[in-house]
Amino acid sequence: MTPDTASAACDGWDGSECEGTPHCPPRCPRFVDKEGARWTIRPATDADEPFLAEMYEDFGRPHRAQGLPPVSRRRRVDWIQSMLSEGNNVVAERNGELFGHAMYTPTDADTPELAVFVHPDAQDRGVGTELCRHVIANAAAAGRDGIELHVETGNRPARSVYRTVGFEVVERRGDLRMRVDLDQPIATEVRWPPLAREGPAEPAVDPSPGDGGASRSPADD
Repeated sequence: MTPDTASAACDGWDGSECEGTPHCPPRCPRFVDKEGARWTIRPATDADEPFLAEMYEDFGRPHRAQGLPPVSRRRRVDWIQSMLSEGNNVVAERNGELFGHAMYTPTDADTPELAVFVHPDAQDRGVGTELCRHVIANAAAAGRDGIELHVETGNRPARSVYRTVGFEVVERRGDLRMRVDLDQPIATEVRWPPLAREGPAEPAVDPSPGDGGASRSPADD
């Protein structure tokens, strides 16, 4: 079992009306993927180390990027320990298991570097995109100037995800260097509560006689 996540996730999963509170994390931990499965995206802890090591056991050559995660178990464990101690880490959890891991590192850099990894069984469901948004939200809340990453030129799926969350190519030299500046709107948008991001679950209707139409939602603006 992974660490208790009760403090990270709300009791209910219909967050469409949630306006957030001052006590919420930078981004709501609740996430529903493209297949309708419910996830918790939460800060990683030292207790997650063995579960991350187990998750990375299933990463073959096609699922590695920039030499990460390392091939040998000993080097993987060293790398995980280093990321947990030097970076700001989040994990994607479903039914008590970890299927995703993302971080920016080092935590005290003005422009740290992003890395994101999703288990092969959980790819193409939007989990990687959501992890990236959490990293951006955390970095913005911590006062970082921006985030950078390196991606292989031929890795089109990854490049598409990064563009979706606001990264732009700033250098082409072998691999691509991409960056998102945290004074851009994306740094604010990723921290909006669900109601502001998604709008009400049902259209708000004005029941007054003679109006005959739906009232305007802030989400329409």
